[in-house]
Amino acid sequence: MVQDNGRARRGVIPVASGRAAPYEMVKQAILRGELEPGQQLIETALAEWCQVSRTPIREALSRLVQDGLAERSDRGLIVRRRSPEEILDIYETRIVLEATVGRVAAQRRSDFDVHTLHRIIERAREVGPDDERKVEVNRQFHLAMWRASHNESLLDLLERLNLHLARYPATTLSYPGRWEEAKREHGAIVDAVEARDEARAYELALDHFTRARDIRLGLWDELPGDA
Repeated sequence: MVQDNGRARRGVIPVASGRAAPYEMVKQAILRGELEPGQQLIETALAEWCQVSRTPIREALSRLVQDGLAERSDRGLIVRRRSPEEILDIYETRIVLEATVGRVAAQRRSDFDVHTLHRIIERAREVGPDDERKVEVNRQFHLAMWRASHNESLLDLLERLNLHLARYPATTLSYPGRWEEAKREHGAIVDAVEARDEARAYELALDHFTRARDIRLGLWDELPGDA
């Protein structure tokens, strides 16, 4: 669904995989890259694809704008474009929030939280740098950290940031040596949380995500280009 020189034409529409809500269908198509950055979001084509009327599509597009996945342009609504400036914006916020998670988790964590974090650390030791499971184990670790903070506002904000990061397909864990480095950093953060050392947990998480930001920007530089 694109428009060329003001003339609407039918572009490549993702194959519908089920009758999920239109919002979820379009959102997942954006996150998977099936709807590309800069691609025009045309109500009639999306309604046909989702097999619904234009009203729920209009509502879905409004939510996608609110979520920052779509944006208005002189061609109408389009999939939000990606940029290194956006990466910086996301990580500037994420670094502060994740460091705060470390500090608050050290203060509020339960014994069960510590047990969960250690189990994930042990699981990570069995996963090598070429193992695709590293992305999921990494996700589990950070989700467990968020939950250990027992702060729903932090968790909600971080989930929204993750939605934006999901639009950037490369993972920082693909960078040479990063997985082993990240595992060591995770272990140090858990030790600080277990010891209730708020200042150290904050600084370790700050350094961990500052490093992730720098790698993410480097991965962007290696991309052939962005629409």
